[in-house]
Amino acid sequence: MVAVTGRPAESDYLKYLGAAEVLGRDSFSSPGKPMGKERWAGAVDVVGSHVLANVCATTKYGGTVAACGLAGGMEFPATVAPFILRGVTLAGIDSVMCPRDRRLEVWRRLGHDLEIDKLNMMTKSIGLTETLDCANQFLSGTLRGRAVVAVTR
Repeated sequence: MVAVTGRPAESDYLKYLGAAEVLGRDSFSSPGKPMGKERWAGAVDVVGSHVLANVCATTKYGGTVAACGLAGGMEFPATVAPFILRGVTLAGIDSVMCPRDRRLEVWRRLGHDLEIDKLNMMTKSIGLTETLDCANQFLSGTLRGRAVVAVTR
């Protein structure tokens, strides 16, 4: 598994979570070629835009790329070449309209497959009074993991 990050200082953390290799985001964030050297059997992209286009362009024959985020933008500056010439599949991940039975299976798998200590390391609980500070950390790129707002706190 390979992780891509804009914060190289987080490499040890990403390796602890399971990455065998950590790459810098810079090599994925600018316009790339329509097709690149095959590298990925599959990928999960949370960024979109140029990152998604570059990942698709370097996915191996028959590979699948799951897109589940738009942090880098909604545009998809790519060609159909990887999809036609390599049979790459681009699968959109929708968590809003997902049927209840599939959603329950996903939650069951998360409860079974995730290592709870790693999940706890990635998540912090904050109160409503802490949301502005947390939002500033998120916008500045200094927030690690996810924050859950405990509205009763």
